[in-house]
Amino acid sequence: MANDSLYPGSLVLYKNRPGRILQVGEKKVELEIEGGQRLSVRPKDVTLLHPGPLDSLAALRPPAGDVQTAWELLAGESASLAELAELIYGRYTPAAAWATWDLVADGLYFSGSPERIAAHSPEAVAREQAARQARAAEERAWAAFLAGIAADHYRPEDRPYLEEVAALAVGRASHSRVLRALNQEESQENAHDFLLKVGYWTPAVNPYPERAGLPVAPPAVALPTLPAEERRDLTHLLALAIDDEGNRDPDDALSLDGGRLWVHIADVAALVPPDSPADLEAQARGANLYLPEGTVPILPAEATPRLALGLDEVSPALSFGLALGPEGEIGELEITPSWVRVTRLSYEEAEGRLDEPLLAGLLRLAQRYQARRLGNGAIEIGLPEVKIRVIDEEVVIRPLPPLRSRDLVREAMLMAGEAVARLALAQNIPLPYTIQNPPFENLDFGLPILDSPPNPKFKIENPKSNHPLSPSQGFALRRTLKPSQQVTAPGPHAGLGMELYVQCTSPLRRYLDLVAHQQLRAYLRGAPLLDSQAILARIGAADAVTGSVRWAERRANEHWTLVYLLQHPGWQGEGIIVDRRGNQDVVLIPELGLETQVYQSQVRPLDSRIRVGLKKVWLAYLEAHFQYLNQ
Repeated sequence: MANDSLYPGSLVLYKNRPGRILQVGEKKVELEIEGGQRLSVRPKDVTLLHPGPLDSLAALRPPAGDVQTAWELLAGESASLAELAELIYGRYTPAAAWATWDLVADGLYFSGSPERIAAHSPEAVAREQAARQARAAEERAWAAFLAGIAADHYRPEDRPYLEEVAALAVGRASHSRVLRALNQEESQENAHDFLLKVGYWTPAVNPYPERAGLPVAPPAVALPTLPAEERRDLTHLLALAIDDEGNRDPDDALSLDGGRLWVHIADVAALVPPDSPADLEAQARGANLYLPEGTVPILPAEATPRLALGLDEVSPALSFGLALGPEGEIGELEITPSWVRVTRLSYEEAEGRLDEPLLAGLLRLAQRYQARRLGNGAIEIGLPEVKIRVIDEEVVIRPLPPLRSRDLVREAMLMAGEAVARLALAQNIPLPYTIQNPPFENLDFGLPILDSPPNPKFKIENPKSNHPLSPSQGFALRRTLKPSQQVTAPGPHAGLGMELYVQCTSPLRRYLDLVAHQQLRAYLRGAPLLDSQAILARIGAADAVTGSVRWAERRANEHWTLVYLLQHPGWQGEGIIVDRRGNQDVVLIPELGLETQVYQSQVRPLDSRIRVGLKKVWLAYLEAHFQYLNQ
C-alpha cells in the first residue's frame, strides 16, 4: 500500500486486527493496535479500511444495522467495503467500516477484499449455518464428554472419542486428543490403562497382536482340490497323533512298522505350491499366532479340516520312514505321499499307555535317540511350563508336567528333521536349515565353559547328563543360549546336540516347514526345485514377521496370566528364587509359569522355595507385584 493513501488517524487492518495510524514515515508507518501497543511496520503490511479520522480504537463500537437486508439486496452482486457499510449501517464511518469488515471476516454472509466484497448465495449461507451448528453441538458434546470422563464415566454417545484412545492403545495411532486434553501421557500403555479405568475395555481385551501389526483372522483365499496322484496306503499301520488336550490342528502322527519308524506329516504342500495365493499369505504371516484365546493360522480355515491328521477316517500325509541305528544314528530315509488312519491321543492318555507295544516301541527309539543327542551336548533345562487357555473369558492355567510321552513325540520330530537334513545335503536339495550357535559364558556354578565347536563334528559337555540342574542354574543357562536361525547351508544346532537339522514337521503351523515340504515334493516328482536364493528370500520373509509373532504370543500369555490373577485376587503359591537383582529376588512361580521380582528383607539362598502372595496387578503395563508370606 502506498504511503500517500495513509494518514494519521486512518483505520487499517494489521494481522486481521484493527490498527490506527499514528505517523507516516518515508518507509515505515507507526501503528497503534489493541492494548495500546505501538509498532513500526511497512506500509504493505497493513490494509486501509477507512481514511479516518479515528481518534481511538475504543471508538470502534459496532453501530446498529440491518445485515440481513443488506445481504439480500446484494445477492448475486459485489460491493466495496464503503458501499457495504452504507447498505448495512447507513453511513461509512471507522466504526461502521470495522463492523462491516468483521462480518466479511466472519464469512457467513460475505467474503472478499475491501475493494470487492461478494454476498454468498442462500444455499451457501444455509450450508455454513448448518456446519456452525454442528461444530457448536460437537463442542458441547466434547465438553460433556470431558466432564464425564474426568469422573471415570462414559456414555454410549462417547464411543467415538474412546475409539480414538483405543486406536492409540493398539498402535493404529501415535497420539490421542482425549489424553492430551486430560493432560495424560499419550502412550499405548496409558491409553490401555485409561480404557480399563473408564470401563470401555474389559480385561478380556488383548491389544498385543494388533500392536504387533499382525492379522487376527485366517487368510481369505481358496485352496484347490487334492491332486490325483499315487499315494502309498499305510492305513494298515496304527498311527497315533499325540498332542495337548484340546489341540485342533494335529499335523503329525507316529507309526512303527517292524523296526522302522514312520513319522506322518500333514501333506500341506499338496494343496499349497510355491507362489500360490495361499503360499504368499502364509509367507506374509510366517507362523501360526498361538494365543490363549485362540489360534490365528497362516493358512485358510479350510486347510485344517482337509489336511490335519485324524479329523477324517483317512487322511493324506507326507510320510517319512526311517530306521534308527543301535547308537541312535539316523539310517536310510524313505519319503512318500500316503494315506494314513490316525488315532488321536492326549499326552496324558499316551502317558498312561506307555506299556502298550506301539507306544513302548516308540519310547525306546526316542530314548535311544535322546541319549545320542545328550551325548553330543544337547542342552535340556527343564524349567516349569504351563498351558494358558481362555474359555468364555475365564482363564485356565495348567502346568505341563515333564511327561515321557512329550519326550517321545519331540524326539520323533527331531529324528525326522535330522533325516531330512541329511537327505537334502546328500541330494543337494536347497532347504532352510535350522542352526544354533553354542553359548560362550562361564556360568560359574560347576559347569564346564561352553565354547564354539571347532568343526561340525562337535561335542558340548551336557549339563543335564553330568550335572542335574537346579532351577537357578537352568535359569542362568537359559539366558546364555543364542537364538536359533534359519540358513541355506547346514550347520550344527548346539541346543539340540545335532550336527544338522531341518524343521519340517509342522507345515500347518510354520511357513518354513511348508517350504521344506514343497521342496521335498518337487524332489520326489523330479520337478524343478527352488534354488538357494529363493529359499533365502523365503527365510528373510519369515524372519521379518516371526519375531512379531513370538512377541505377540509372549505378551498375550503375560496378559492373560495377569487377567487370571485379577480373577483370583487373593492368589498365593510357591515361588523359587533363581537370581538376585539389587534388593530384589528374581522368583519363578511354577504354578503360573511366571517370572517376577520380589523385594527381599533378608538374603536367602538361590533355589529357596518360599510362599508368595499377590499384592497388585497393573494389567496395562503387564506388571504383577508379589510379596513373601510368613517372612
